[in-house]
Amino acid sequence: MDKEKDLGIGKLTLFAVSTTLASGVFSLAGDFAAGGAHTLAVLIGWAICGFGMLGLAISFYRLSVVKPELSSGIYNYAKTGFGDYIGFINGWGYLISAILCPVSYVALMFATLGNFFDIFGDGNNLVSILVGSVYMWFLVFLVYRGVNQAVGINAVVVIAKLVPIIFSVIAIILLGAFKWDIFVENFAGAPDSAPLMDQVMSTVTTTVWTFIGIEGAVVLSARAKNTKVAGQATIYSFLSLLVLYIVISVLSMGVMSQEELAALGNPPMAGIMEAVVGPWGGTLVNCAVILSVGGAMLSYIILCTDSAYQPAQSGLFPKFLTKLNKYNAPSWSVLLTGIILQFFIIMLYVNESSYQTLYAVSTSTIMFPYFFSALYYLKLVIQGHGCDNGAGGKFGAWFAAIVGTVYGIWLLYASGWQYILITTLCYAPGTILYWWAKKERKEKIFGQRVDLVAFLLVMVVFVISIAMLATGAIQPF
Repeated sequence: MDKEKDLGIGKLTLFAVSTTLASGVFSLAGDFAAGGAHTLAVLIGWAICGFGMLGLAISFYRLSVVKPELSSGIYNYAKTGFGDYIGFINGWGYLISAILCPVSYVALMFATLGNFFDIFGDGNNLVSILVGSVYMWFLVFLVYRGVNQAVGINAVVVIAKLVPIIFSVIAIILLGAFKWDIFVENFAGAPDSAPLMDQVMSTVTTTVWTFIGIEGAVVLSARAKNTKVAGQATIYSFLSLLVLYIVISVLSMGVMSQEELAALGNPPMAGIMEAVVGPWGGTLVNCAVILSVGGAMLSYIILCTDSAYQPAQSGLFPKFLTKLNKYNAPSWSVLLTGIILQFFIIMLYVNESSYQTLYAVSTSTIMFPYFFSALYYLKLVIQGHGCDNGAGGKFGAWFAAIVGTVYGIWLLYASGWQYILITTLCYAPGTILYWWAKKERKEKIFGQRVDLVAFLLVMVVFVISIAMLATGAIQPF
């Protein structure tokens, strides 16, 4: 793999932007409104997300400098800091979250195509699933031919899909579509609206969803020129996207009322642009969504492949996932990614799931990896490590560690207990791979007491989840 360690800050930044800037940007205002959030709640939600995600991004950056040996750090940080089984759960959870992203993109892509061709319906009918599966396997084939080459292709795609997004912002400003009176109407909600804190909590899933993938450069750090470059790419991509998201949210809330935004179909931005410049504006956005999610699917298949390969290299996943083909791509990791993707795409059809439902589950699944990464950095800072690397010195280190960890706790709380239970439906079955890897390496299954305690806790919650699923108290997708 050494000859593939050539990804620079430019490609890694574009990769992180592409894995992050996908579908969420086109549905921000509509999804906020549909969740019951009014203008003030959305602004507070972005403020919390901005500080929290900044803490996480800086934590990723500083960890990449102080612990350069922990490449592909999302799972490795949890493994090093809290034990093998917690590391495995984080690695497996991250893989499932990454896989659910392109599955949700299939739903949105074909729902958008349904705006042009009725045969695709709402994006979850049989035709959508069949065509989506063919496209997915085509992308899997591209990754099979070489991961770094696929990253290069993706750099071109991300530049192309930025054009219509920037056009939308400029059109709203230049055409005077933003109205201050609409923006401040029911600023905190009508008297019968949900309490402000409930409105703020309803923004969590959407704000986090728009930043899933921001750690993509860190996940590919084993292929970077060095881990510091990967950390810098994470910071650059985060700051640029945060500004873009806030601008789009604010402008949209000045074009249409909360009730009008809530009533828009997928993708909501198409309805907003149709109101601004006419039907052709909606058509432009629909085309941009198809291009955006189509390119993002490639990014996430790359991410999923490395999320299976890297844990296998460290002994948390079975060895066969480390096998490389003649293109120097991890062939079995690519195949596993494709198989799991196909399974969830079929579930999309069976359960008639929506784009919003799938991204909510994906978001909840990634919250534990985010939390444990920040918690590990906090542990290092408390021990006196990682306090003098990067700008800000000790203050910057403590800021990143505390803010990132507190934000992780907030995410778990605000997402709701139902989604915490749903995550164990994904986590628990994956333990089979952990047992396989440990047996393969002739290692003790639970080498530390914390591993056994974590396993028992996951299994208890898994049983509770199964019972609630059987009674219909929760729905998985």
